[in-house]
Amino acid sequence: ELMAQAGFAFEVLVSEADETIETETPGEMVEVLSERKAAAVAEEIKRQGFAEESVLLVGADTMVAIDGKKLGKPKDEADAKRMLTLLSGRKHAVYTGVTFVFLDKNGRAGAHTFYEKTEVTMKPLSEPEIDRYVATGEPMDKAGAYGIQGKCAIYIEGIEGDYNNVVGLPVARIYKELQKLGIDPYLW
Repeated sequence: ELMAQAGFAFEVLVSEADETIETETPGEMVEVLSERKAAAVAEEIKRQGFAEESVLLVGADTMVAIDGKKLGKPKDEADAKRMLTLLSGRKHAVYTGVTFVFLDKNGRAGAHTFYEKTEVTMKPLSEPEIDRYVATGEPMDKAGAYGIQGKCAIYIEGIEGDYNNVVGLPVARIYKELQKLGIDPYLW
């Protein structure tokens, strides 16, 4: 949705990359995972062959961090409730790592990786509010067990940084990084 909103032409390819990782910092973690995802898709494209003159792949990974804890997607409803209880009434950070992989017609690749950080403050949540939100099912496939763009929007008190980063893709930063590299995404 965010890529379409920005007006970029794109195709979604799902990565089968291993997302198991332990690193010191959330920024490093999302960068490594975005690199893995983009590299896995690049390898698949090389195996299948492609007719295009060149391909720009964008891999991304998002996570939430608070008190040195890294929160990915919840394992189950109890895990989602645990995460939301931890975030309730507090400020936390959302990190999205992004990797560009460039493939030319011969399959040669170049890459560029970065991450974006946004701080979000959630209002204090009561246990019934958490239960009600988890019952919607929305938290189950979201880093930190919430979607700022969905039903959880009513619980967000403040945001410092890029809203789209919290949704899952910092499109303004993607555009800026591509510009720095001399690439016009509207020509790809």
